[in-house]
Formats: sequence, C-alpha cells, structure tokens
Amino acid sequence: MYSTERVRYLARNLARGTAADRDRRREWDEPLFKALTVPDTFGGELTAVQTCGLLAALAEGSHDPGLALAVTTSAVLTKHPLRTFGTPAQRERYLQDESLGGLSLQQTRGMAATVSVRADDAGWRLSGALDLVALGPKARYFLVLGEHDDGSRTAFVLDADTPGLRLEEIEPAALRTCPWGRVTLVDCQVSSDAVLGTVGGAAGEVEPLLTALDWVFTSAPWLGVLRALAEEALETVRTREVFGAPLAHSQAARFALADIAIQNELAAGLLDHAAAQFDGAALPSHQDAASARLFFGSAVRAVIDSAAQLAGPGGSELLERAHRDSLFFTSSGGGAEVLRPVIAGALLGLGGLK
Repeated sequence: MYSTERVRYLARNLARGTAADRDRRREWDEPLFKALTVPDTFGGELTAVQTCGLLAALAEGSHDPGLALAVTTSAVLTKHPLRTFGTPAQRERYLQDESLGGLSLQQTRGMAATVSVRADDAGWRLSGALDLVALGPKARYFLVLGEHDDGSRTAFVLDADTPGLRLEEIEPAALRTCPWGRVTLVDCQVSSDAVLGTVGGAAGEVEPLLTALDWVFTSAPWLGVLRALAEEALETVRTREVFGAPLAHSQAARFALADIAIQNELAAGLLDHAAAQFDGAALPSHQDAASARLFFGSAVRAVIDSAAQLAGPGGSELLERAHRDSLFFTSSGGGAEVLRPVIAGALLGLGGLK
C-alpha cells in the first residue's frame, strides 16, 4: 500500500519538473499517469480518508492539478459507482484491469440530463451529447446518465466502441494535463446489460453518489495545491526582501502566512470529516460534502490571493497555473448557487439531497 509520503515523493520526483511544460503543451503523459495512479482506492484496500490523503499528496508533490484530476476520475469517480451498483459481470469487465473510465463532470452536478433514453426490443437507445468528459480521449468505457420521457433517469456504462458513440477531443482552457473530450450519442443502441443500478432509479442511486464523490474527492487534490502554495509562501517570506528589508519583518506578511495556514487546516478538517462518512455508510451527508466543497472554493481563492501578494510581481508558475485552474474548480460542482441551497435545505429539513 502506498503511503502519502511515498506518493508525495514520487510525484515530486517524477512529475513536478515537467508540470509547467506539459501544461503549456496540453500534454498527456500516460506512463507518468500509470506510475502515479492511486492503487486500490476505497472499496478496495484503502479507506476514503486514505484515498483523499493520497490524492492530496499527489497534487502537492506534482504541482499538477490536471494530472491529479485525471487520477481522481479514473480511481474514484468512474470506479466507485461500478463497485457500488455494478453487476458481477460489469465489475469483472471494467474493474479487473487498468481500463480507464470517462465521465462528464456536468453529470456529477445534478444538472438536467443531456441524454435521452427510449426503450426498444433490443434494450435501449440513447441520444444526446456530453461535454467536459474527463479522460474522454483515453477511456475504454463511459458512465452516462440518461433521461426517460417520464423524467426518470437511468445510469449506463458504455464501451467506447459502442456503435453510435462518437468522441471528439477538446482542448480545455484549464487543467490541461488531463485529457478532455465531448461524447455524442447518435441513436446509440445498448443492451440491458449496460444498465448501472436500477432502470429509472439513477436519481436515488448513481446520481447522489456521483455528486458526493465529486464534491469530496475532486477537492482532495486542491488540498495538496493549498499545501504547495503554503510551502512556497513560507519560503518567499523567509527569503524575499522588500525595499531592502526582509519580508519576514513585515507584520502584514506574517498575518498572510497565518491566514494561509488557517485555511489549510480548516479545509483538511472538513475534507476528512466528509470523506470519513464514505467509510461508515453507503452515502455520506450531502450537507457535509457540499460544505466541504463550498469551503474549498473560498479557501483556494483566499490562499491564491494571499500567496500572490507575498510573491509580488510575476509570482511562480505554480501560482499562475493554480489561479487559472481554480476558476474551473470553483465554478464546477454546481458552484455556490447549488452548494448553498443544499446546505440550507438540509438544515431546514426540506428533503432532496441530504
């Protein structure tokens, strides 16, 4: 079993030195991805808390949130729903080797379905399009949520070579070291063996699980980014001079360091609390998962702002990339306009996502 120290060491030595170049070239490095993939995630040999710790260590060591998202998508977002709701045949087909799964991050946010489903004599026909498909160009299979005429939804697992499934590779503005794609389904016929969970039951099965997985586990790499930024900020304060005086003598700089440290500690605590519930129940509290994700959004912005003030003009490559990628992170997961109502609804006992 990998330790966080081992993952951090490997990521620092294998990935950090090339992170900026790979980002500029939008380069996918498959050998690097395989070397740093988190093995046996929760549901396997690791707990959810341990898995979050490894994902944070990966991002902290590599300085590469795009690579960390690719690992998270493969190791958690696409595999855990199969472990939880997959049939024995599906688990044997998709979980027994190193096949990559693709997933539209739009479908982890409780958004309206963009894929329609209708029954036919051979099973089901799916039509529609999915954007922001993480690992899309490299995936062997895809998790897809489709909507029936009556408004109910069903989850499917589709092979990448399914007739009628078309994949287009896209170049993202952020998280460039993760491959992205757009999947179009054109009257795509699948058998009943492709159904993940219960027909018409995705709203109570796969969907809430995907939402919780997204809110918790895609936040974990950003804890690593926060820690890397904190390390850079500390070194900056120790070594930088402003107008001939050590920055460490500045009370404002010391306050900024304290704020960065507090944001890191609070973020880590909320993440551990939300992740631990995966280890004790089938599904964690959506209130806690949403609280963690909402706080991470504000913590990432606050730490980047403080680190930028300490760094002065220019800043580091990590700081520049983290600022750009954080805009995607803070707007995903539904954003504050989704997360706040989930938290408030749970406090008021209004039902819906818990």
